[in-house]
Order: sequence, then structure tokens, then C-alpha cells
Amino acid sequence: MVMFSWWIDESNLRSYAQIHDQMVYGFELSWEYPQHTKKDIAYVLARLRGIVQFLVVPIAFINHKLNLYRHISSYPYLEPPLDWMLPLFGIVLQCMVVKFILGAPCVMTLLIRKWKRRHLAMDQNVEEFLQSNNNFLPIRYSYSDIKKITSGLKDKLGEGGYGSVFKGRLRSGREVAVKILKKGKTNGQDFISEVATIGRIHHVNVVGLIGYCFEGSKQGLVYDFMHNGSLDKHIFSREQGISLECKEVYEIALGVARGIEYLHRGCDIQILHFDIKPHNILLDEDFTPKVSDFGLARLYPTDYNTVSLTAARGTLGYMAPELVFKNLGGVSYKADVYSFGKLLMEMATRRKNEDKVTGCSSHTYFPLWVHDQIDKELEIPMEVSEDERKIIKKMIIVALWCIQWNPDDRPSMQKVLKMLEGEVDDLQISPKPLFYATEMSRRDDGTWIDEGNNTISTTSTSAITYEDSGLECTSISITQA
Repeated sequence: MVMFSWWIDESNLRSYAQIHDQMVYGFELSWEYPQHTKKDIAYVLARLRGIVQFLVVPIAFINHKLNLYRHISSYPYLEPPLDWMLPLFGIVLQCMVVKFILGAPCVMTLLIRKWKRRHLAMDQNVEEFLQSNNNFLPIRYSYSDIKKITSGLKDKLGEGGYGSVFKGRLRSGREVAVKILKKGKTNGQDFISEVATIGRIHHVNVVGLIGYCFEGSKQGLVYDFMHNGSLDKHIFSREQGISLECKEVYEIALGVARGIEYLHRGCDIQILHFDIKPHNILLDEDFTPKVSDFGLARLYPTDYNTVSLTAARGTLGYMAPELVFKNLGGVSYKADVYSFGKLLMEMATRRKNEDKVTGCSSHTYFPLWVHDQIDKELEIPMEVSEDERKIIKKMIIVALWCIQWNPDDRPSMQKVLKMLEGEVDDLQISPKPLFYATEMSRRDDGTWIDEGNNTISTTSTSAITYEDSGLECTSISITQA
């Protein structure tokens, strides 16, 4: 049996019978793969053809649909207005798809350019600040230096909304804490505030800034390492070996007060912290307190009695009421005094301000409950001596003065220090602390009125017996208007 191929003349295949005869006879197929390289013109043309098809296929698909609508509209049984609405719908569809295909890349390009321009402007502002204030700023590190100091960001100490903190070591062997700011969580102003504030401060009760890193989105701050962590771990923890003695807490309170007083009066410029709380008080190996985290801080001339803010700053539970209710008057250093009072209350009672009071309704305001108990046998969650009980009582009295609702009734940090360093018997009980969730308005006669038409008046009655304190005790009366 001999096999050979039969030449097929396509012009002769006019019927299915002829095609059947040809297939019964048999046929051969042969082909070969073209061997193209990237330098061959055929390869280049094939690649260009693929690109053109990618761009043309969507438009060809739309044209196909448009022709289909035109074909349907040509049917004789279509009555107006379908005979012209279908082609019009096809044209609108074509325009919408073309607009999306061409517009989406343009919109994405514009958004990317806007984002880059905004961040470049932010980086430029920060860089200008760093260059203009280079005379008092700490050491500037590169990001590669930061990675070497922290051994590749290996030992993480903690993480928060601002970013992450890593433990590191300088070449000299000095232990440091490196805070890496999270991308997108800073607008440059927080970084400037931190560097500008701590960069010019040298005080035993303020955390020291050793250096910083700024390379675009890579921003870091290098601090002294605090071996005992933050204060909240010691005053709220119930674990053995962590809780501090009463006298230690008192010394820490004095140190924090000295640090804040230095910020307000000890520099050539007034520094308002706006975020005093236990988490931002760090303790070194000797339990010396250090005020830290100046991301919300603002710098003002020393002769400014009030400052302007565009938005409330701080942490809920420690924010002064005038930061929220604008009609209470201007914001001043008294906002830090209020935050310190809330901190001091927690240190004295070892209880968070928002904790519920046992045996009271769930909405009882904790400082108000403390005020009512101050002349009674205080419920202190630990065994203390008589001297320690006096210390706790003194801290509570000072705290109650600091958290007065009216900023004018709060003492300055200088007076707070004198009260803490003095004797408890020289202190007079403050008025009851107020806590209102409603807006209040101030009248011309100095009284306040809330939304329920309750008039709140403050009248001077007697001065505190502490020498040179300059504080006046005010009695609060609430009457129905």
C-alpha cells in the first residue's frame, strides 16, 4: 500500500460530496514554527500587533454593538421612537465607554500628581524648618543609621497610632528608644513640633531628644531609653513587683509638676503640651519622671495669655473643657494644669478617672465622688500609714483644684508645686468639680447658663490659707433661671 498526497484545488470543492470524497481519500498536514528573535522585524511587528489589538479591541467591541443596534433598528416592524432610540442608545454607550477608557488613566494620573505635590510641599516645609533651626537641633541621622542603631528595627517596644518604638544602641553603647512615625499618620507639623520642642529643652523631668531622621516618608526620633517604661503600667497594674510605694508616687508627681512648670515658664518661649497623661510620663532606671510625646505641643511667646487653636487637642478624659467648649474662654497653659489634675487624681487613687465607683450609679463623676469623700475615711485600694494617707489627701486636694471647670479658678503650675511641697493642713478644700456635657454660655455678669436654663454663678468667699498662694475659694450655686 502506497500513500501519497493529493493536491487539493479549493476551487473544485463546490459540494459536500466532493469534500467528503477528498477526506475519504486522505490528506497530509505539515507546519513549522517561525524562529524569531527579539531583533527580528517579524517579532517586533508581532509585539506591536498585540499592543494595537489591546487598544483597539474595546473600540471594536463598541462598534460591533453599535452596528447591531443599527441592524435591529432597520427592521421594518420597529415603530417610532424605537427606530431612532436604539442607535442613539448605542452612541451614548460608546461615548461612556470611551470616556471611561480614556478618562480613568487621566484621573489616576492627576490624583497621583496631587498626592506627590502635597507630600513634596510638606517635605519642603519640614526641610526648610530643619535648615533654618539647625543651630539648636540635635543630631540628624540617615535612615540607614537608624536601621543600624536598632539592628534592623528588630526589638519593638510598643506600637500606637503615631507609629512604632524600637529599642536601639548607639556606637558609644548608650541605649536609646527610636520612634518611627507611621506613613500617612503625620502631616509634618507633628514632626516639627516634636523636634522644635524637645530640641531646645534640657530639663531633668523632660525626655531628652538625642537625634532625628527625616528622609521623605521615613521619619524617626531618637530618645533616651527609659528602663521602667510609662507611668500607667505602674499605677494601674495589680501585678506584684510593679506597683509603686506611696512616697514614690508622690515624688513622681512632684517631678512631673516641675517638668510642666519648666515648659510654661522655664524656657525663652512658652510651651503648651496639650497631652499630659500617664502614658506620656516615662520613668528612667531611678524612677525619675520624664514628660514625653510633644507631637501635639505648641510654642508661643511667653507674654501670650491665651492662644488660638483650630481644633481640640489631647486625649479624652484628660482634655480641658475649654478645648471642647469654645464659649468657656480662651485656651491657655491652664489646659495643661487641668490634664495634670486628672493625672494627679489617678496617681493618688490608683484608679482611672472613668472607672465606676463601687456602690454608686454608673454615671457618678469620679472626682465629684472623691470630693464628697475627702473629709471622710478615704477608700484607698492599698494599706498605707498615716503619713502616706496625708500625702494622698494632699495630692487629691491639689488635683481637685487643678480640674476646676472654670480655667480662672485653676492654679498655675508654680502654685501647684508650692501646694504639693507644703503641708496638707495649709490647704483648703476646693469647690466641687463640675462636669457638664452640655454647652454653656457666659453672661455679662460673670455667671454661666446651660441649655437647661440652669444658672451657675461663682462668688468669691475666702482665700486659701496657704501663704502667698493667691488662690481664692469659690462657692458654686445652681439655681433655676
